[in-house]
Amino acid sequence: MATRTNSSRERILSTAEAIILEQGFAGTTIEDIIHQAAITKGGFFYHFEGKLELARALVDRYIDMDTRAFQEMSERADTLSEDPLQRTLIFLNLVAEMVAGMSQVHPGCLAAAFTYETQQFDDGIRARIEQGILEWRAMIVTRLEQIMAKYTPRLEVSVNALADMFTSTLEGGIILARVYGDNRALIDQVHGYRTHLRLLFEDI
Repeated sequence: MATRTNSSRERILSTAEAIILEQGFAGTTIEDIIHQAAITKGGFFYHFEGKLELARALVDRYIDMDTRAFQEMSERADTLSEDPLQRTLIFLNLVAEMVAGMSQVHPGCLAAAFTYETQQFDDGIRARIEQGILEWRAMIVTRLEQIMAKYTPRLEVSVNALADMFTSTLEGGIILARVYGDNRALIDQVHGYRTHLRLLFEDI
């Protein structure tokens, strides 16, 4: 069970993330967060020295949550097939199903939002964002290498570029979902990446 301290810290982080995704980091003030999180200024500064420390905590939280979600879906997919290609196709279906289960339009990607305002942050925060993106790349690279050990791609491909396509597909899909006001746009992009892998590797 969360303690009151942990609960208030999480409320600050959740509120700050929602505001930043709407207004940007530079456009979000500590007063905005305090007001919407319904806490005192002292309560905010008990947990964070200022906006930069808050930003570090937000990046860590966001990357950890996404990585954990990907790992859980990956582990579930791996229990459903022994074939490396099918496991990855199932994993992508699970990602699409997760988005389909959202009750509202995807709020956006905090890592991408922070990248657009990179001048606002120090080297440590920028490095953590890069580390998170590289962790997602490594996860997909492992899957692709397992696929390529069994299947010969129809075209010459860069494993890193193909793995990065997973991230760019999600990020681009999130943008489209927010522009169109419909998560179907993101789901379609994930399915498109899935189809690309099938056409590249599967005997059709």
